[in-house]
Amino acid sequence: MLNEFQMATKIVSGKDSLRELNQLTLKKVLLVCDPYMVQSGKSDGLVQRLAESGIECTIFSDITPDPTIEIVTKGLVSALSVEPDGIIALGGGSAIDAAKAIRYIYQIVHQDMAISLICIPTTSGTGSEVTSFSVISDPTSDSKYALVDKKMIPDIAILDPQLVLTVPKHITADTGIDVFTHCIEALVSTKANDFTDANSEKAITIIWNNLVTAYNDGDNLAIRESIHNASCLAGIAFNEASLGICHSLSHALGGRFHLPHGRVNAMLLPHVISYNAELENDRETDNLEKYCRIAGVLGIQSGTAKSTVYAFISKLKRLMKQLELPQSIEEFGINQQDFLEAIPEMAEKAMQDKCTLTNPRKPQQADLEMIYRKLLRGGY
Repeated sequence: MLNEFQMATKIVSGKDSLRELNQLTLKKVLLVCDPYMVQSGKSDGLVQRLAESGIECTIFSDITPDPTIEIVTKGLVSALSVEPDGIIALGGGSAIDAAKAIRYIYQIVHQDMAISLICIPTTSGTGSEVTSFSVISDPTSDSKYALVDKKMIPDIAILDPQLVLTVPKHITADTGIDVFTHCIEALVSTKANDFTDANSEKAITIIWNNLVTAYNDGDNLAIRESIHNASCLAGIAFNEASLGICHSLSHALGGRFHLPHGRVNAMLLPHVISYNAELENDRETDNLEKYCRIAGVLGIQSGTAKSTVYAFISKLKRLMKQLELPQSIEEFGINQQDFLEAIPEMAEKAMQDKCTLTNPRKPQQADLEMIYRKLLRGGY
């Protein structure tokens, strides 16, 4: 089997890496961000830097969490009005995903123009600044769709850790576990290879060793920089290896009940590992060995492969508690009966999710329904 790996995005990282903006040779840009970036003044510094280089900047700040088709359409209208030769995304995954979709559609309209996309993440989680993925929501069907096209890969990613120093504790936890999940799923993906594994293993080690410190000491610039880089490394990995059913299940559940993506991943991940590793089987499988190898990378080892994976899951649950992450549906305040009634539809949507295609164990819808039921307190 042939493996494929490519790195299309220029990555500039470290303190004061925003200076890269002064090197741009663009004339007009559309800055895509959420209202907080304007209210907090974070967008002002970017506009000033661009002005110093003679670049005209128009701000589109209507981005909301889990950007919808309507938001992307509004952004596209702004782009068509401004006719920029570059789009800059400033913010978390929502701003970056929306900017990628806006640029993608805008280039279909203006096929004769090359429109640069520069992404500046202000959270350490999605890795969207280097991927071909864009997750867009459709509130009319309570769904999230993972759009995938290599034409959405950004041209430049700027990773300045100073931008994440003010990220609240709960978002640090949510986004950090999202990075961890990206690594786990990329490592066991059916498309994993030596190149994606190298990036995933580095990133997962950083998260495992540093996320709790970042959660408790958010002003630690060195730790913040490591976590920020890990997020990007994980994005590089899953952009080629793709993901698995933890993300498929999370997309469907998050879309249905409007829950934070990272927190849903955190709740699902132990159950997905148990299912994929086939811990219910008497025999040891190739998938079990994959998770055993991941545990080894994190310094976890027990007498057998199965006991090692059990120990891994136990330590992972302990990490979730240290980060104060919900571990059951009830902790989100969701009505149990409403959740049970939604399971068949959510499982059906998860089966159709593109991330399911590269899951190491080929699931049936009944399997995904079973995993959802385990999210209930004392799951069954």
